[in-house]
Amino acid sequence: MAQLKIGAFELHPFDLAAKDEMESYLARLDLETSDYTFAANYIWLSHVSGFYAIIEDTFCFFMLAGGDISMVLPPLGRKEDCYKAMQVCFDLMNSNNKSKYHSKIDYVDEQMLEGFVNLLEGNSDIFEMLEHYLVERQLVDYVYETDALIDLKGNDYQNKRNEINKFKRAHPNYRTEVLDIEKHSAGIQRLFHKWVADRMKFMPNEKADAFMDGIYFERLALEKIIKDYAALSLIGLVIYIDDEIKGFTVGERINATTASIIIEKTDFEVLGCAQFIFREFSKQLKETYQSQYINVGDDMGFENLKKVKMSYRPCKLIPKYTIYQK
Repeated sequence: MAQLKIGAFELHPFDLAAKDEMESYLARLDLETSDYTFAANYIWLSHVSGFYAIIEDTFCFFMLAGGDISMVLPPLGRKEDCYKAMQVCFDLMNSNNKSKYHSKIDYVDEQMLEGFVNLLEGNSDIFEMLEHYLVERQLVDYVYETDALIDLKGNDYQNKRNEINKFKRAHPNYRTEVLDIEKHSAGIQRLFHKWVADRMKFMPNEKADAFMDGIYFERLALEKIIKDYAALSLIGLVIYIDDEIKGFTVGERINATTASIIIEKTDFEVLGCAQFIFREFSKQLKETYQSQYINVGDDMGFENLKKVKMSYRPCKLIPKYTIYQK
């Protein structure tokens, strides 16, 4: 991918070569939102062109789609530098886009937004700038205490324990293995294709197109995971039954206290497999990273996914915002 020049700015392609530099800026923030890692963005934005530039000593990550450019994340770095960089980034986007309404900053963590607003209120010149912005609350990340996901104590988790026990009784020959891409990639892909086929059997016609759009992005993400698993420093787990992979999951460290789950798929026909792999992977994340918390991302606006994630009793809901111009 070639560089992109907008005005005086040279935007570099967002590829594996950007990993170390982005992570050095992320370390200055120490946030626990799932979107604030290199791997999450590299994996899930494989369907569009990503670019970055260092502006006001911050890492500024842009997405190019349909000729318009927007920011995937706010400028990354020390907060005082981030606030200065935001206006520069809006000017950059406006100079390229057909309309300023296409210029926006997505996935703004609440901590960054609070600091941004507080700084504006303390500076009369910058406060005037705020009159030209709109801040819209979007989705929330679901965060759990790791020990709660492992122990599953109390009445709130009774159904989860029951499902796990049913799984273990029905499949005494199950086994788990740490994910090894060379060994497991073919089985993972077979399970993914089966998962799609099983979902389509029960998919209402009016929802099929939207579902297939989502599957297209998931397939691209899975290809990136398989291709660059080691380079992205990911970890994962697979479940076998009768020498066939029936579940897999992949995650990473976000910061010193929080890990995340990037993707999880299980065979619909194996009851309790989803609950079982979630608990087992929680153990692996704690053992590998000593993580006190696990972030499973947002619900993408799907009500059924929201219900599942709420059923595990999150200890934190982290709001994310988008900043637009008026």
